[in-house]
Amino acid sequence: MKIDFIKGNGLVPVVIQDNATLQVLMLGYMNEEAFEKTQTEGKVTFFSRSKNRLWTKGEKSGNFLWTKEITVDCDNDTILIKVSPDGPTCHTGTTSCFGEKSPKGFLYELEAVISNRIATDTSESYTNKLYKRGINKVAQKVGEEAVELVIEAKDDNAELFKNEAADLMYHYILLLRAKGFSLQDVEEILLKRHNFV
Repeated sequence: MKIDFIKGNGLVPVVIQDNATLQVLMLGYMNEEAFEKTQTEGKVTFFSRSKNRLWTKGEKSGNFLWTKEITVDCDNDTILIKVSPDGPTCHTGTTSCFGEKSPKGFLYELEAVISNRIATDTSESYTNKLYKRGINKVAQKVGEEAVELVIEAKDDNAELFKNEAADLMYHYILLLRAKGFSLQDVEEILLKRHNFV
């Protein structure tokens, strides 16, 4: 990966994006040393222009940004880092320096929560209990929720309809996980079909 640090007098802008939700969390700057430290330690480190030193995000708050993927733009002078944040990114306590958490992309966060409840065998978890009952019970629950959604679609209560849609989506994600698939697997198929829509 070749990065042009010369163009910006030794600094390049770095866009930080949540790996699960794809929400933009913040913008910072890196010099070569900060970039190397980020790659080595797996925690995002910036060059702070105000402090005139390297600064690892979360060094005081504990809200580290764990590196998941690093890409460079077409001119090699801007970095995009997808991260898994330990907590709020902004010093004001918000999820993002650009505002609060967006519901867009939350399905991936929900998918991670479902996987975690199964992996950690959380006994009091509804998710884990249903998963342990087997694929037939999970599939049956998806069917029940789909029928309830269809019934609500025929009525005029928007809140009930949206709640049933949410129930169906949750159980659908659980069914995908039970079958060993993910939302990304389904998105890839939809992307391939896109030109036919």
